[in-house]
Amino acid sequence: MNVIKASIPEVLILEPTVFGDERGFFYESYNERDFIEKTGINVRFVQDNHSRSAKNVLRGLHYQIQQPQGKLVRVGAGEVYDVAVDIRRRSPSFGKWTANTLSDKNKRMLWVPAGFAHGFLVISDYADYLYKTTDYWASSLERCIAWNDPALNIPWPLRGQPLLSGKDRQGLPFAKAEVFP
Repeated sequence: MNVIKASIPEVLILEPTVFGDERGFFYESYNERDFIEKTGINVRFVQDNHSRSAKNVLRGLHYQIQQPQGKLVRVGAGEVYDVAVDIRRRSPSFGKWTANTLSDKNKRMLWVPAGFAHGFLVISDYADYLYKTTDYWASSLERCIAWNDPALNIPWPLRGQPLLSGKDRQGLPFAKAEVFP
């Protein structure tokens, strides 16, 4: 596994070693020992999630203000534009974001630490999105920052309007969002 620091160094791009031939491919999507050894991060994952979304679905920017979740994310089928926003007030990168394209072709994974808002846009016909979390989902603790907040100025690669959930249509401006100390 190759580990690359994103433009915000705590966010990591993980490139697994893929073994492939005319029959297909194999790779370890997660190996605790390798993850700790290569990243220096020792976390306990407690929940695995899988979502399928259609083209132009935009999910995010989500986070939990208590029980913050670190996430190890990947795409099993399709392609997404994945965004992590630093919402740790004391961080030198507070209010900054990093974006990466994750797909079934590049097989890249992304480590998004706790303290970040996170979201993605499906840019293929559909995408299967899989992720591990370091804490349990709690709907009452979940918050949402507006995906299109001009203060963040994220250049989502959209064609037309995104497909949003009711929750995502209600996202708060970054300036009004609860953030981490």
